[in-house]
Amino acid sequence: MAGGPLEGVKIIDMTSVVVGPLATQTFADHGADVIKVEAPGGDIVRFLAGRGRTPGMSGKFLHLNRNKRSLVLDLKKPGAYDALMQLLKTADVLIWNMRPPAMARLKLSYEDVCKVNPKIIYCGMFGFGQDGRYRDKPAYDSIIQGSAGIAALYHMATGEPRYLPMVIADRTVGLIAVQMILMALFHRERTGEGQSIELPMFENMVKSVLEEHMYLKTFDPPLGPVGDPRLTDPQARPLPTKDGWICVSANTDGQAFAVFDAIGRPELKTDPRFNTVAARFKNTPEYFSIRAEGLKRKTTAEWIEIFDRTDVPAMPFQTLDQIMEDPHLRDIGFFENIDHPTEGRIRNMKLPNKLSRGARRDFRHAPKIGEQSLEVLREAGLSDAEIDALLASGATLDGRPKT
Repeated sequence: MAGGPLEGVKIIDMTSVVVGPLATQTFADHGADVIKVEAPGGDIVRFLAGRGRTPGMSGKFLHLNRNKRSLVLDLKKPGAYDALMQLLKTADVLIWNMRPPAMARLKLSYEDVCKVNPKIIYCGMFGFGQDGRYRDKPAYDSIIQGSAGIAALYHMATGEPRYLPMVIADRTVGLIAVQMILMALFHRERTGEGQSIELPMFENMVKSVLEEHMYLKTFDPPLGPVGDPRLTDPQARPLPTKDGWICVSANTDGQAFAVFDAIGRPELKTDPRFNTVAARFKNTPEYFSIRAEGLKRKTTAEWIEIFDRTDVPAMPFQTLDQIMEDPHLRDIGFFENIDHPTEGRIRNMKLPNKLSRGARRDFRHAPKIGEQSLEVLREAGLSDAEIDALLASGATLDGRPKT
C-alpha cells in the first residue's frame, strides 16, 4: 500500500506530454494508483524532450511520470478495448487529453464508459471548448500561449511577441485538472454520483491572462486600455546592478520608501508622484526608471544585504545552473540523487509541499514502456491465456526490464 491521502484511488491515465502527466503525477505522488495507458510507441515526451541513457526515458519523462505504472494497450488490436473496459470497471477516474471525436471513435465517450462504471469521474483535457467554432482544432502549449494572449504580453513589454520558454499553459491547466477532479471526487463521496469534466486549455488560459490584464476594459464602457502597466512596463524585469542583476519588488509604502533611502533619493518619499501606492501606480514608468537607475550603483550582494536588512522583497537573478546549486534548496534537501533501476543515478526533486499527516510512504520510479502491463492486466481479472493472446497480437507488451 502506497499510503498518502489518495491511497485507494485508482486513476486510468490516457494522457501524454505535460498537461495530463503533470496532473496524474500529482495524484500519484499523494498515494493514488495511477495506471498510465500507452500505445506501443509510448508517450511522445519519452522521446520529444531529448535523449536519456536509454531510449524512451528522457529527463522530462522521468520528472513527470514517477509513482505510476505503465500498461501498453494498442486499442486497434483485438482484445485491447475489452481489456481497457475491464480495467475501467473498478477505476475511480479516467483522464485523457485528445480531441473528443477521437475518444468517440475509440468508443470511449462518457456514455460508453458509464455503461461499465456509472460512478467514474471522466475528465477530458483538450485545446478548445466544445461549444465553439474552435472545438475540432488541435493544440499544443505554444498554440494556446499565442492565441490566449501570453505572447501578446511579451509584445506589449518588449515590442516582440514570443512564447514563455516553458509549457506554462500545460502546467497551469494540469493543476486545474487536479482541482476539478478532487472536487468531483468529493461530490461523489457525498452523493454517490460520477460525472464528466471538460477542461479546455484555451478558455482556462484566457481567464488567467485577463484576470491580470483586462484592467480598465473590465468596466463598461471601458475606462482605458487593457494591460496592467506594472507588469507590461519594459523595466518589469531583473534589473542590472554593478556586477549582475537583481529581482526587486517594492509595492507597499514601507518597501518603496526603503528603496528610495537605499538608492540615495529620500526626497522621493514626499514627492506627490511617488508618496502613495496609487501615485506610484499612476507613474509606473518613471518610478521603475528611477529604481532601475539607482540599482546600478552597487553590486547584487550589497543590495541583497541592504534589502534583507530593510525587509524589501529581493533575490539575486539566478540561472538554471545556479538554481541547482542554490544554498536554500540545499538546506531543505530539495534535490536528491537516487538510483533508477534502468537509468542509473538521477537527480530527483522532493515534493515542495508538506502534509502533516498521511504522506505517501513508497516511491515508484518512472516506468519503462509497458513495465507493469502484465501485473495490471492480471489485477483487472484477465487470465494468463487472455494476456498471452494480447501479447501475441501486439495489443500489449511486456516491458519489464531484462535482468
